[in-house]
Amino acid sequence: MALTAITNARVFDGEKTLGVRTVVIDGDRIARVGGDAPHGSEIVDGGGATLLPGLIDAHVHSAPGSLALALRFGVTTELEMQGMNTRENRGAITDDDTVADVRSAGFAITPPGGHPSELMPEGFRPKWDLPPVMPLMPFSTTPEEAAAFVPQLLARGSDFIKFMIDDGSVEGHPGLPSLDQATLNAGVAEAKKYGALTVAHALTAEATRMAAEAGVDGVTHVFMDRPHTPGLIELIRDAGMFVIPCVTLNASMMGITAGELADDPRVAARLDSKWDETLRSSYGRYPQGKLDDVYDTVRALDAAGVDILAGTDVSMPETFFGGLAHGASLHHELRYLVAAGLTPARALRAATATTARRFHLGDRGRVAEGLRADLVLVDGDPTTTITDTLNTRAIWRRGTRLAA
Repeated sequence: MALTAITNARVFDGEKTLGVRTVVIDGDRIARVGGDAPHGSEIVDGGGATLLPGLIDAHVHSAPGSLALALRFGVTTELEMQGMNTRENRGAITDDDTVADVRSAGFAITPPGGHPSELMPEGFRPKWDLPPVMPLMPFSTTPEEAAAFVPQLLARGSDFIKFMIDDGSVEGHPGLPSLDQATLNAGVAEAKKYGALTVAHALTAEATRMAAEAGVDGVTHVFMDRPHTPGLIELIRDAGMFVIPCVTLNASMMGITAGELADDPRVAARLDSKWDETLRSSYGRYPQGKLDDVYDTVRALDAAGVDILAGTDVSMPETFFGGLAHGASLHHELRYLVAAGLTPARALRAATATTARRFHLGDRGRVAEGLRADLVLVDGDPTTTITDTLNTRAIWRRGTRLAA
């Protein structure tokens, strides 16, 4: 395979801007960063553009065609926080350079009738084929049950263990069955015995506190039921947790659609009518929420040194999961993070190197020699103007350039 040399582009390596460098791709890896283009290599002129690591969405739920859609937006890896792309089901995905790569929790530990059952309209059944191996349904109501499910989940191919801590108050279903502290503690302690990463769904301040007390590695939302307090920010920081704010989801829960994003021709050109309709809708389950409170919380977490990861909670092309679309919404999340007070460079880090580091994906998330050639070339400079991330000029997944 001929070498590919991307020349004249500014390089953001996932942590910092390196200036204008030549990046050489050899097969599926980055062979060199800097120097001259090797003789005989295919030249891709990156003049006026910025080269980024492939973007990582740290919170998704897959649907038919969603991994291909994500890749069209430069999202080369998605982290599935509930779904069916566990290790035994994704062999074809791993080697398919027309779709984003994926890692999955399988299904989260939750009580019978607990979240997310309340989000599905009565009688709704997703219209897609079942995988060869159905992930385990880890319904747990006791510490013993939660602990027993952890090794089973890992054996069935879960890459990390997720816990649902949700009483339904944000979704308009107060009194929903939810994990108690003892059950959560037991599940997390068992996961630690196996060295497994743990995450928790937590939309409220109390659920976030429970996650921190249990020793969860990270929460997959930022709480939206109240303003932050210094004490809670300190608890999260001292626990060493990361936070995936999913501001896009919080805005949708508050009834805010992504219609303006859908109107952007850079987005509209990549979406079909069903995803366009979904993006123009919203969950609308928590209209009393205040986006400014969410912004303030994200800003306080960042200022405290808590690792912020970029994720969206995008799911299926259904209006009851509205305001979100695979790929497009990660670019929206980057804008929300900047609106909350992160610099564009810190927001980009949240979608590349920081997420790769926290999820132990040591082969991606940076532009560095020896790593996967998951790369996105965009016109402009998103380290100063975050909306430039949508100016896609070229996308590579494992060194294979995505067809235009």
